[in-house]
Amino acid sequence: ISDTDQWKALQAHVGAIHKTHLRDLMADADRCKAMTAEFEGIYLDYARQQATTETIDKLFKLAEAAKLKEKIEKMFNGDKINSTENRSVLHVALRAPRDAVINSDGVNVVPEVWAVIDKIKQFSETFRSGSWVGATGKPLTNVVSVGIGGSFLGPLFVHTALQTDPEAAESAKGRQLRFLANVDPVDVARSIKNLDPETTLVVIVSKTFTTAETMLNARTIKEWIVSSLGPQAVSKHMIAVSTNLKLVKEFGIDPNNAFGFWDWVGGRYSVCSAVGVLPLSLQYGFPIVQKFLEGASSIDNHFRTSSFEKNLPVLLGLLSVWNVSFLGYPARAILPYSQALEKLAPHIQQLSMESNGKGVSIDGVRLPYEAGEIDFGEPGTNGQHSFYQLIHQGRVIPCDFIGVIKSQQPVYLKGETVSNHDELMSNFFAQPDALAYGKTPEQLRSENVSENLIPHKTFQGNRPSLSFLLSSLSAYEIGQLLAIYEHRIAVQGFIWGINSFDQWGVELGKSLASQVRKQLHASRMEGKPVEGFNPSSASLLARY
Repeated sequence: ISDTDQWKALQAHVGAIHKTHLRDLMADADRCKAMTAEFEGIYLDYARQQATTETIDKLFKLAEAAKLKEKIEKMFNGDKINSTENRSVLHVALRAPRDAVINSDGVNVVPEVWAVIDKIKQFSETFRSGSWVGATGKPLTNVVSVGIGGSFLGPLFVHTALQTDPEAAESAKGRQLRFLANVDPVDVARSIKNLDPETTLVVIVSKTFTTAETMLNARTIKEWIVSSLGPQAVSKHMIAVSTNLKLVKEFGIDPNNAFGFWDWVGGRYSVCSAVGVLPLSLQYGFPIVQKFLEGASSIDNHFRTSSFEKNLPVLLGLLSVWNVSFLGYPARAILPYSQALEKLAPHIQQLSMESNGKGVSIDGVRLPYEAGEIDFGEPGTNGQHSFYQLIHQGRVIPCDFIGVIKSQQPVYLKGETVSNHDELMSNFFAQPDALAYGKTPEQLRSENVSENLIPHKTFQGNRPSLSFLLSSLSAYEIGQLLAIYEHRIAVQGFIWGINSFDQWGVELGKSLASQVRKQLHASRMEGKPVEGFNPSSASLLARY
């Protein structure tokens, strides 16, 4: 893509942008109005990006040169766009309406998806009604979901966002959902602390039922159940999200209580499969989770059918490419002004950095430009008291500000100037302007700031951000927000010409760990010395 005229036109355009300041760009009312987009109550304002309407037009031309429309269609049509693993990429099928037709290998996968959804719906109703009982005849009210990476971060994000939604909270009364991901035994201790095996159901999430960390945790939790309730309790207290029914059965779980998914769903894109839908339905009931799926589906449809000018994921993806590859800003801060979204950044971190952290094109050619983005974030206003100092006066880091009009848990105190939510949102509106406009030495002098402090109190401004405003934060909007980020990340990958759907970078560490595992076993069980490692690793291992 960097050989095209459209890419070169954007490179040539960077100089013109460097000559402008957001202070001046923001004075143009027509530009500000043009740099907004809205879909179903989600409002995007990107006027504080270091860009003009001309920049946006050039980015649309780049999208054409990269055949973006065609690539989006290929994804929805089930073409094997994950070419290194020879797989379709169909997370959109997981939330498609029942009558939709989405093919992989010439077969409509939507009926298979709905067969699993219907099974989850039925199982969760049986479980929540109290008809499903444990080994001692008690109903189960606690769920521990065991899985790592994509089997954990997405469902945790949705769970955390739903916990304080009034409708979801009402449905979850008297229940607990916990997640166990890390192989660190401390995580096991935390996830079962104050839980009684008698009233606990464990969901093991592993597509192949061979993921090292997950299966060790599964065996550890199984031991916790068996030591308290006996071996016959496993089938009453453990279920699985997996496609390997043979290993599920050998583990002691009834294969009828295994919920499948498909290899056209990547782990980090799997929250809308049984991976997320099962534990979330057990906690909140399927009707709430269905709204979440419908929200995601609404964005899928918007992404596929809207013109680029109005298309939220496309606009966001193109702006990210502009910031990373042309303006040279490698990071992005995700700043939700909503405590309910505290696990959004960790999920997007995985979604983005595992998808687009690539150094070669989809054809295996070394990229002559930087791709991928360093993602991090924290809810406002917490982040303001943490890392905003660097964003205001240190490095330039484009920011995503996410605000919600209607709080999940409003508080109005007598005698206060504004409600608690308005206090939060005052910061949401102020911070992007502080970043864009900054504060000049002249302004400081007019406030009689002493000369020696002026350099320290000067803010250069001209720091890009964009703002999302959501009408509320219910299951539906949580689904929309998830899908916006999923598709934005795909757009970036489609423009950069990389495969956003494989993750070979996670393999090497895993294979080296198995070598270490063998050594630890030999040293501990047979007293063998540490051998076959470089001097640094050998001395670290010996010390351990």
